[in-house]
Amino acid sequence: MFSKSKINEPGPKAASDSAPKPSMPEAPKPAASSPVPGAATTPKAKPPASTLSADLVVKGNMKSTGDIVIEGTVEGDIRAHMLTVGESATVKGEVVADDVVVNGRIIGRLRGLKVRLTATARVEGDIIHKTIAIESGAHFEGSVQRQDDPLSTTGGKKPLPLPEN
Repeated sequence: MFSKSKINEPGPKAASDSAPKPSMPEAPKPAASSPVPGAATTPKAKPPASTLSADLVVKGNMKSTGDIVIEGTVEGDIRAHMLTVGESATVKGEVVADDVVVNGRIIGRLRGLKVRLTATARVEGDIIHKTIAIESGAHFEGSVQRQDDPLSTTGGKKPLPLPEN
């Protein structure tokens, strides 16, 4: 209501407008609050995936709560939310991720809630999954086991090698 009276009387309030002008930026502050929910949307938006280029060789374990795209070579275990192994990529080690898409090569155990082997995939090792999709043309050597919680690492998982002996 004060702003309406100021608008109605611009002449006399012009001198007092110099003091209320700081209150005018207060009106944009609620407008700035509107982008803050938009900013709250920005943290909800997924950050871009971490990408290891084709000429990169990593020796050691990797762990991320985000997404990883491998185009190079990794010699070590990988834990991630989502892992994409590119066509030219090679991973030697255990892979544990919620979602795994294999276009390249994995040598080692693979654990994932959702596992997808594309036509160019080559996997040498056991796959423990909740859901799996294997496209025609994919190469796979090892055992496949469905589990409700394939990401857990309990002692009950070790009997997998026993039937092989």
